[in-house]
Amino acid sequence: MISISRRDLLTSMLALPAALRADYEWVPLFDGRTLDCWRAAENRESFRVMDGQIVADGPPSRLSYTGRVRNAAFKNFELKVDVLTRDGASSAIYFHTKPQSQSAPEKGSTVQINNTNPERKKTGSLSGVRNIFKALAKDNEWFELRVAVRGKQVQVRLNGTLVVDYVEPDPPVHSNDAAVLGRGTFALECHGPNARVHFRNILVKPLPDDLATPTAEPPVVDDVYRELARLNAAGFPLVDYHVHLKGGLTLEDALVESRRLGITYGIAVNGGMGFPVTSDAAAEAFLKTIQGQPVFVAMQGEGREWVKLFSKETIAKFDYVFTDAMTFTDDKGKRMRLWINEEVGEIKDHEQFMEMCVDRTVGILNHEPIDIYVNPTFLPEAMAADYDRLWTPERMEKVIKAARRNDVAIEINNRYRLPRPAFIKAAKRAGLKFSFGTNNGDRELGRLEYCLQMVKECGLERQHIFFPKPAGARPKKALS
Repeated sequence: MISISRRDLLTSMLALPAALRADYEWVPLFDGRTLDCWRAAENRESFRVMDGQIVADGPPSRLSYTGRVRNAAFKNFELKVDVLTRDGASSAIYFHTKPQSQSAPEKGSTVQINNTNPERKKTGSLSGVRNIFKALAKDNEWFELRVAVRGKQVQVRLNGTLVVDYVEPDPPVHSNDAAVLGRGTFALECHGPNARVHFRNILVKPLPDDLATPTAEPPVVDDVYRELARLNAAGFPLVDYHVHLKGGLTLEDALVESRRLGITYGIAVNGGMGFPVTSDAAAEAFLKTIQGQPVFVAMQGEGREWVKLFSKETIAKFDYVFTDAMTFTDDKGKRMRLWINEEVGEIKDHEQFMEMCVDRTVGILNHEPIDIYVNPTFLPEAMAADYDRLWTPERMEKVIKAARRNDVAIEINNRYRLPRPAFIKAAKRAGLKFSFGTNNGDRELGRLEYCLQMVKECGLERQHIFFPKPAGARPKKALS
């Protein structure tokens, strides 16, 4: 009996003329021994073969497939690659590209590889089109990336989890024509020295060129769509950090909407007296339901009692924690929720009540272990019409100084359309960060319309936007 090794089988398949290979079957693009069929236009020493893997480590370069499978010109396909990153390394897989030359930049669509590098776009991102901001893979562990193009649809899977499901509109909406779907080869990136990345099991399944886009609902392109596309292309962290699974909204519903819009979600559980989660055990059970999904996970501290219900160790397991000043006890010992008129009761002196609201807000910012102050500057219904007069520069400054002192970001809330531009501009001048949040009361999440308006009106750039700190770097109030 003759035994054929897997490596010899791959080599024999690569040796077949492309015309003899059946479409719709997995075909290897790398023989495991040489860089035959692959070409680096510059810094060729950045790529080498080791133990059946292509290792990228050296000066920046790109290695392009130039073999005979489909004559290195793929339109519709499925690609799967095993990848391993060393500590802090980043890289990318290109498709619909051309072999790089020193005289012309390499174009094409890019799937990001980055687990722990400071760059915010993480592994699985369709870079500049559908950015993923939650790291789902780990350095020093093999993970599988799959990329599929069918007509105008691009799907990216990371270890089997669908993280990108993008349908390109007709005509395309991109600030960078290089990302427009077309036809071309694949390329691997070496990002630079001390950023070693390993690739193995590089397989492609060519699909028919005339394959239809498998969706009956192409995206509707309007001004909001264009603005989301512009910000995605600029690497702006489009994250809705304030989403609740309520009103019939399921996690799967949220994931579908996230992929459709190109907005990453932060799924928050309400923790506090009289709310769904009131203990460490319940909080950690919720964390398990979200584990491994391309969303952030947050705790919303409810009321002022929440800090006594959870240990600092459990709080630190969430990506971030937020609260608001909408529930507090007044100077006479009455506990109230500001959005419920019956609990607030008659407000005889608006100025005095306002001073109390500011005082309670500053106390929360000073003493509670939070990352974001949400629903900011909210006022009871009886006072809301007088918002601009009641929120004086002096009162805004007190809240902003407390947030600055405690490294707390300010939410721009899409539901309540708060805070107003004057507060945002003052907070920006003070160096505060901002988050976007829906705080949905039902299954409708919107498209961050008010947040996008404030980005333009207040001149917010990507550096002004909050991003969760890595484990171990959360506020000392939460970890000490």
